[in-house]
Amino acid sequence: MKKNLDLRADIEVDNKTGKVVAVYFYVRRGKVAETKEYVEGKALADYDRKGNLLGIELLGPCKVQVLDKISRREPASIKNFLRGSIPRDMALAK
Repeated sequence: MKKNLDLRADIEVDNKTGKVVAVYFYVRRGKVAETKEYVEGKALADYDRKGNLLGIELLGPCKVQVLDKISRREPASIKNFLRGSIPRDMALAK
């Protein structure tokens, strides 16, 4: 599965305010078969047909622990990428 890793992020910013409004974390290449919703739709996780995490979209600020919950079965490199890449505007304090 490591060969499919594609760690990167796309960030959408409001041009008027300069604030981040959405971010998509790419984890693996693949075709989305299922999307699970977290935090009342503020976080969406995409999975392939085998249940592998493909990516996470944040549509509003949420606690970093949400990323930890979604990636709990992933290797440390993916967890570190997600925690280290979340824009400040999208991370809520505890």
